Amino acid sequence: MALKATPVKLAIVGGGAAGMFAAAVAAERRIPCVLIERKARLGSKVLMTANGRCNFTKDISTEQFLADVGEAKRFVAEAIRACPPRQIISGFKSLNVPLRRMPDGRMFPADGKAATIVHAFGDLLRDSEVPVLTNCPVKGIERWGKAGLDSHAETQRRRELDRGSFLVHTKNFDLEAENVLLATGGVSYPKTGSVGDGQNFAKAFGHKIVPYQPGLIGMETNDRKVTSLAGRRFEDGRVKVIAPDGATLFDYKGEVDCESFGLSGAAVYNAQRFIEHYHRLEHSNNPNTRTILTIEVWFGHNRLQYRGLKPRPVKEAIVTIGGVATDEIDPRTMESKLVPHLYFAGEVMDIDGPTGGYNLTMAFATARMAVASVGDSLRRMYGKRARVH
Repeated sequence: MALKATPVKLAIVGGGAAGMFAAAVAAERRIPCVLIERKARLGSKVLMTANGRCNFTKDISTEQFLADVGEAKRFVAEAIRACPPRQIISGFKSLNVPLRRMPDGRMFPADGKAATIVHAFGDLLRDSEVPVLTNCPVKGIERWGKAGLDSHAETQRRRELDRGSFLVHTKNFDLEAENVLLATGGVSYPKTGSVGDGQNFAKAFGHKIVPYQPGLIGMETNDRKVTSLAGRRFEDGRVKVIAPDGATLFDYKGEVDCESFGLSGAAVYNAQRFIEHYHRLEHSNNPNTRTILTIEVWFGHNRLQYRGLKPRPVKEAIVTIGGVATDEIDPRTMESKLVPHLYFAGEVMDIDGPTGGYNLTMAFATARMAVASVGDSLRRMYGKRARVH
């Protein structure tokens, strides 16, 4: 008698921050899943965060967090309230990860090594026996019935499941999944595996993709007052963004670094992100307008002003501004409004926050909400047989 293969309940595509957290939540909720990562190891970009130290969240109130993220607040509010920063901190403590809190609330592993966070996820997934497929790029995702399958078999399958399934294609095999979660990240630092796969899969399903812009990246200047100090870091720096009428639009005190290409550091990164969002809002109101803003930078004994500094390329950015349009995703579930049982988490979507642990927190929180929603859907489908395996 031939064995009958059954689809996995949840395929998580992308083994970065959002994907690892999603798999951990699935393990906790006893939702059978598989985690698929294109690179040879999990968490490649997480290992780079905060210069390899991994500022994974910020110990502040939920409402302060939401106020700080700006434009993304509308979409992520429900997810953050369900999984606030302090819950994330408690979660890592429960995994016996020693933590260190900075005076401003930024949270790091106590040993200052991002690998500690990645290993904690790896240990949890190993102990929970979650299948993890690394070095396994996903080549495409289709709804059941669009890959030339026998129509009678398809009809029978639909009767059994009473809903659509997906075929996840890789180079060497296809995987059938009842639900798919795209957690592939943005398009910055492509060597870590963030190459836009998830956005391309979403686009193939009919989703809009908001054009990419660099977020949290240095800005270029050949001013010798800056470049001659390349390698110097000024912890007490400050950056202002000033409108043509002289009004201060943005003011941030924090680290300013001098580089051979110009300026970087937390204050510069957050100012650059503000400028990108300012122009995006401006373009939504008047596509033919792009106001030249003045950037005032303070570091050491220097107070310098520049007009319209150019950011570094998106491939070098800490985060990607842009991605799958959030108006086509349900913020209460992270499920596609266009394709049932297709979910999103993290930077694959058009969400981003300032530097300081905000982006990893949003990745974790949206992943948790997506997996919780999958669990709710499975319970509705299978009744009290919650483990449905």
